[in-house]
Amino acid sequence: MGAQGSGKGRSALRAFLGNEAAGGLLLMGAAAFAMIVANSPFGTLYENILHMPLGPELTPKLGPMTPHLWISDGLMAIFFLLVGLEIKREFVDGRLATWEYRRLPVIAAASGMAVPALLYLTVIGGDPLLRNGWAIPAATDIAFAIGVLALLGNRAPTSLKLFLTTVAIVDDMGAVAIIAIAYTASLDLAALGVAAGIMLVMYIMGKSGVTRLWIFAIGAFCLWYAVLLSGVHATIAGILAAMTIPIVGTPDAPDSALSPLHRLEKAIAPLVAVLIVPLFGFANAGVSLEGLGLDRIFAPLPLGIAAGLFLGKQAGIFGAVWLSVRLGFARNLRGATWPQIYGISTLCGIGFTMSLVIGGLAFPLAPDLVEKAKIGILLGSLVSAIVGYAVLRFVPLHRRHFEEEALLAREIIADGDVERVEEKR
Repeated sequence: MGAQGSGKGRSALRAFLGNEAAGGLLLMGAAAFAMIVANSPFGTLYENILHMPLGPELTPKLGPMTPHLWISDGLMAIFFLLVGLEIKREFVDGRLATWEYRRLPVIAAASGMAVPALLYLTVIGGDPLLRNGWAIPAATDIAFAIGVLALLGNRAPTSLKLFLTTVAIVDDMGAVAIIAIAYTASLDLAALGVAAGIMLVMYIMGKSGVTRLWIFAIGAFCLWYAVLLSGVHATIAGILAAMTIPIVGTPDAPDSALSPLHRLEKAIAPLVAVLIVPLFGFANAGVSLEGLGLDRIFAPLPLGIAAGLFLGKQAGIFGAVWLSVRLGFARNLRGATWPQIYGISTLCGIGFTMSLVIGGLAFPLAPDLVEKAKIGILLGSLVSAIVGYAVLRFVPLHRRHFEEEALLAREIIADGDVERVEEKR
């Protein structure tokens, strides 16, 4: 790790893209393996292990803890902690630090969440039993999407990778807000007050110059337990904890050892990418295909989710970018053609991780609906991945693609910072 001001440290965004690409590829493998196991003679064993009691009853709402609960409510809080760190870094010290760079990703992400939700509600035809699933197709799985981009090598311009990253980060903010507001049925105000108090103490520590991460780790664990007891989904504690971690602005050395936020992000990113997200995928992607026919695939719930992810995402994001550029509200993505922008908009329809989280929250008392939702999530994400990859793989490149990528590579070697290089372009 370079010292602040050295200008030669590895860009936090480059490290993030590398970790997410590796995590996305592992996630694909874990999801595929889960499908194989769930549809093999070991399928019953797979389900029994995931849902066997393994630990105390932390809250009556959840009952005895199981491996599935430890993963979904425990380990995924660390995933959300990383998401929160990424959001804070980008807004304070990254590509979302100014409104000039925020405009297009914010507009695209907002449209890319609204259109899929509206399309889902249209497909289900107002069925009150299914209405609560409106947010399932609204999320983008950045790890999966960047994993697909990694398979394309240098055919995907850097500007598209940065656009996908920033859209997904804003998208994550929206998904977190939805989970906290729309999927919290009842609140324990006393526990919520304790959580607020813990967060205030952590915030004061950060403002007082405390930089030892183990102290914040203790606070984050206490915050997680308080949020768990409050009735709000426990993973939200990860986002809240991230907001209290102090950050040192590092325009010349994005991974400065002086910044607690950058140190923590660098420490947990590989853990999240290579263990937590693939483990979550393995625990949630195991859908039995026994008796799966067109009647189940084209039932309103899975069809609404699949249509929202595949059609709604691409229409919402591509339409927002096209209108913003045509109206002069934002600049076009440099070095990218419109077909490539369409391809990246389609990749945003991969909603795997966040969609599975929301699907479990949308139908907590109806496991059969959760399973049907998984079919829609897997179908919509798979089609989005295949079509998005095919478009980006086979459409003609921008006429200056290789010139600009070569120039960018030379500047990265000289500057060691993707974010500042991109600003120069």
